[in-house]
Amino acid sequence: MRGIPASWEHSRETEVPRRLLGGRVTHGRALIGLVVLAWMFSTGMAASAQESAAIPLPAENLPVLKMSLAEAIDLALGKSPNVRLYREKIEAARAATRTQLGALLPNITAAGKYNHQTFFLGTIGGRPVRTDPFDVVDGRASFTQSIFSLSLIERWRASRSALQVAELDSTTTENDTVAKVALTYFEVLRNQETLDARTANVALYEDLVAFVKNRQAGGMATGLDTARLESQLENERQRLELAKGEVERSKFTLLNSIGIGYDLALHLTDPLKAYEGAIPSLNSALEAAGTDRPELKAQVQRIRTAELSVRSIKGERIPSLSAEGNYGLIGRKFDNNTATYNLGVQLSIPIFDGGQREGRIGQSLSEYNQETYKLDVVKNQIGMEVRDALVTLKAALEQQRIAKDGLKVSMTEVGLARERIRTLSSNTLELSNALFSLVRAKDNMIDALFRVHASRVNLARAQGQVEQLRTR
Repeated sequence: MRGIPASWEHSRETEVPRRLLGGRVTHGRALIGLVVLAWMFSTGMAASAQESAAIPLPAENLPVLKMSLAEAIDLALGKSPNVRLYREKIEAARAATRTQLGALLPNITAAGKYNHQTFFLGTIGGRPVRTDPFDVVDGRASFTQSIFSLSLIERWRASRSALQVAELDSTTTENDTVAKVALTYFEVLRNQETLDARTANVALYEDLVAFVKNRQAGGMATGLDTARLESQLENERQRLELAKGEVERSKFTLLNSIGIGYDLALHLTDPLKAYEGAIPSLNSALEAAGTDRPELKAQVQRIRTAELSVRSIKGERIPSLSAEGNYGLIGRKFDNNTATYNLGVQLSIPIFDGGQREGRIGQSLSEYNQETYKLDVVKNQIGMEVRDALVTLKAALEQQRIAKDGLKVSMTEVGLARERIRTLSSNTLELSNALFSLVRAKDNMIDALFRVHASRVNLARAQGQVEQLRTR
């Protein structure tokens, strides 16, 4: 082998020429280098993927976030991944609309071509003859324009209808998110009120146990009185610890619903107070739901979309008309050419496609009928949700009224029991029973307040008026 040292000949299958890799890199080294590069690239990609999928660790010092219900709703509408997902679906539907519109607008393309070629001239004297090589330069712009196509027009209208469906679905998701955030917000308030009540109960029982022990030391109370109260104290301490866990759990649920992460010390500023508002009538609530529920509007729009899809396929039966043409320069050289053009109109008349079109029409008609049936399902669901929310709200308001009276009576009972111990030196059984009634009355009041506000949230959601929750 000329120009190659003899030492290379025995390894020419495992080494590459010097001209190819600088004269020093062998096949083995190149292979190792490629493997190392591939490993580094894949490791970097894997590390990047792992970093993006890694769950963030909690910070040591958490910032405090004070938040009202209205602020929680605003944050959820801006940060919730579910809300952002459906908003992105709107962009996808909008892009599909532009795609369908583009089929109705002119389509223009440009192309340049350079050929170095010969032609076959035939066989002369038993020998094949061809031309000498020559060049052809061709630069050309082409266009097509749909003049009339009912199918394309209906497809574009169907895509616009689908865009409206996507927007209404996004509104539905926003309403669901607002309702979920509001419910979780009131759940945190309920758990916080329960925690405060448990803390007050423990402090009350601790004072009472100390008081009874002093009386027992003076011979005015028995060991049974002390043991009874200490048992109730331990029970309240256990309930206090459970309440602490429920507060933290519900706060995590609220942060997850909002979508702002967990490295926050959440402090809610709105109190869980009694609601004295009026209850709407069933007819007014149903009318509001029929006007404002986005699910109902979306289902009506889905029917419209399905109808336009059927019409677009049926429109394929109708002849379509389009125009096309091109203009360009062609010649032997770049500076020696001439202009040529081509203009035409094409009429397409569908005759027979093996029944494919009829099959697609039948499928689209079935989808249209399905969407029509779903409308009745949506109407029934909305009617049930409105009625259920009204019944629940009425019961919760009555429970709130009863719980308020019961709390007042139990507080009076505790006051009288304390007075009897001080003045009559009676045993602590009456006071213990009174305290138990007070604890139960507090729980009933907290539960009633939560049920009232939860019912309000459900009613607002059923009517499609979740924006009212901002003002409580």
